[in-house]
Amino acid sequence: MDAFSDLIRGVRAHGSLFGSSTLTPPWALHFVDGAPLTLCTVLTGAGWIVPEDRPPEPLRARETLVVRGPATFTFVDEVGTPAEPLACGEHCATPEQGGTRHRLGWNDCGEDDAGDGRGATTLIVGAYPARGEISRRLLDALPVVLRVDAGGTADAVLDHVAAEVAVDTPGQQVVLDRLLDWMLVCTLREWFDRPGGEPPAWWAAQRDPVVGGALRLLHAEPAAPWTVAALADRAGVSRSTLAKRFADLVGEPPLTYLTRWRMTLAADLLVEQQAATIADVARTVGYADPFGFSAAFKRVRGANPSEFRRTATGSNA
Repeated sequence: MDAFSDLIRGVRAHGSLFGSSTLTPPWALHFVDGAPLTLCTVLTGAGWIVPEDRPPEPLRARETLVVRGPATFTFVDEVGTPAEPLACGEHCATPEQGGTRHRLGWNDCGEDDAGDGRGATTLIVGAYPARGEISRRLLDALPVVLRVDAGGTADAVLDHVAAEVAVDTPGQQVVLDRLLDWMLVCTLREWFDRPGGEPPAWWAAQRDPVVGGALRLLHAEPAAPWTVAALADRAGVSRSTLAKRFADLVGEPPLTYLTRWRMTLAADLLVEQQAATIADVARTVGYADPFGFSAAFKRVRGANPSEFRRTATGSNA
């Protein structure tokens, strides 16, 4: 398991396609749910994404923007459009709420269809829930809005999405969810690898032959009794070489990184597994002594495990 796979595993589409909307000007769709991540792309035509308290961003055919919540955003035909904003949320993909022509593949080509559709803009929007501390580490590495131009690896996925929304077949929502997951992964990988970009340290470090291997070991076996010497032995280098290269590329020593990752895993376990005791969670993330685990958790998270669980579950109630 690599670091990126671990961080993105909690960011999954599930019934998340708001709709494939074929729009003719003027329009203004206000996406009000404030999802942690929302992917926007157009199959044909163009428009503008206007994030809350951010400059407008043009969105042309087969370009993709990812907007990070909780702020909302609006999709408009042009900046300053005279169109009255239509609030779009979970039910935006109905013809009476946003002028949608396609809803989960339902192709509405009735008498209201304007000719052959030339000049219309077809928008695909997918919203992603991102629960827990693991996903938060990925979100923290992203700007409020990121752009990926047409012509990249996501284009092939977009072709599949376009084909799927044009039909109405059993299992379509599952297919669309997985395609959107695939598209999000391709989009983020391309954005992290963009020329002149500044990806998070863990992203670049994954490609180092020494540090990348060490990161994969820590993510594959976080509860193992790791020492720098044991990690270096598995990576096939000296202890000093691993320690220096890891700190240089990741920005912190290997065991500091491991402790923070264990506490991230523990934070989600405390919330998701209410029946688990503190000792159970401690053992799961590699601590035989629950007192040592509690001390490490408070040092990293600022609260002891019981306090964290009580606060987190209270806020989620």
